[in-house]
Amino acid sequence: MDFLNLLVNFFSDYGYFAVFGVLILCGFGLPVPEDISLVAGGVISALGNTNEHIMFAVGMAGVLIGDAVVFTAGLTFGEKILRNRFVARIITPDRYDTVQRQFEKYGKWVVFMARFMPGLRTPIFLTAGVSKRVSFLRFFITDFLAAFISVPVWVYLGFYGASNFDQLMTWVRQGQITIFLLLAVVIIGFVVKKYLARRNA
Repeated sequence: MDFLNLLVNFFSDYGYFAVFGVLILCGFGLPVPEDISLVAGGVISALGNTNEHIMFAVGMAGVLIGDAVVFTAGLTFGEKILRNRFVARIITPDRYDTVQRQFEKYGKWVVFMARFMPGLRTPIFLTAGVSKRVSFLRFFITDFLAAFISVPVWVYLGFYGASNFDQLMTWVRQGQITIFLLLAVVIIGFVVKKYLARRNA
């Protein structure tokens, strides 16, 4: 709750620019939970500092631009970027190989699922660019569809939950668990479908 309070106070002072900037930095691997940042954006809208619908648009822009920059960096510099000291801390050779194997199995859906996996988004998006597994257009469309699910959930949860601020973090945790369960169901369904298709073939 203290961290949420900190973000709410910071965002209240600087509004849309603060939310947008933090979300961009989250895309670069800043150790700040993206979902909590979006919730805090919704809270300050409930407090009258911003408009909740504009905050939704700002949230979408922040996460998409941050993700696109990371992907484009991998696409532009290729494997050279993996030798950067900062990047090497985020993407180890083992992690890079693991993500590559996931792309071989699931293709563009790895990008979609990464949006719901904090801590793995940046490595997966950068690896997607480096390996050129997906085009920029396909990456952006897939990321947009995933963000269009997650961003409004957190922004409007913050907006409508601000009146019960003491319970808000509990609802956030419940929301995170629900998203992970739904993601697990999607992954299992995808694996079963692929297995059945191979068996029928």
